[in-house]
Amino acid sequence: MPRFAANLGWLFTEHDFLDRFAAAARAGFRAVEFAAPYAYPPEEIAMRLLDNGLECILINLPMGDRAKGDVGIACRPERRAEFREGVERGIVYAQALGVPRMNVIAGLAHAGEDPAALRATLVENLGYAAAELAKVKLDLLVEPLNDIDTPGFLVTRQAQGVELMNEVRAANFGLQFDLYHVAMMGEEPLAALDRHRAAIRHIQFADAPGRGEPGTGRVDYAPIFERIDGQGYTGWVAAEYRPSRETAQTLSWFVR
Repeated sequence: MPRFAANLGWLFTEHDFLDRFAAAARAGFRAVEFAAPYAYPPEEIAMRLLDNGLECILINLPMGDRAKGDVGIACRPERRAEFREGVERGIVYAQALGVPRMNVIAGLAHAGEDPAALRATLVENLGYAAAELAKVKLDLLVEPLNDIDTPGFLVTRQAQGVELMNEVRAANFGLQFDLYHVAMMGEEPLAALDRHRAAIRHIQFADAPGRGEPGTGRVDYAPIFERIDGQGYTGWVAAEYRPSRETAQTLSWFVR
């Protein structure tokens, strides 16, 4: 079976964030990830990782203000300076937490805007971030999000992520492959895994629709996990779902 990690932004939310590390360790996880650590001092998070014998495998670069409608800012021309400041801040956290890779969320295209101009900004910012992360031996990932849950999102398909990789041409830049978003965009997960295997640096999953644990939707995860192993993928596969009940009661896929 793959090496499974828990996304603490989605799992164990019956606990306060800083208490989720111990809950994940008790459940048998040895690695965790989370999108937004920036509300907490990095030293406090690092201590929770150490105390619970956990590895932090991924965080996101700052994504703007979700309360104001931001879903990433990397494509926003008027926020280039904010994005670059976020790269610096993200590196501080990544180094404090021992994180090897950081994910970037592209952002939204609003009505009446020129998608080509937004995409040009995104490519510019991705190139900048990849270069800055390379200086400290960190990888950068880009994650396509489905436009059913996130209308207007600029990068919705895995092939678009690969196109961005081909334009940026940075050795430390790869694809974050989220099986939930793949399924929600109507792509067949096994075929998409095969098609994009060379670009994939990190994998996440949830069932679809509904974004619950495996078994709550229509995606059959047993053959998907077998395919991931069969491809020789040695990275982490992170559970990023909305538990239908207390998290510990939704881990039958993990126990198997």
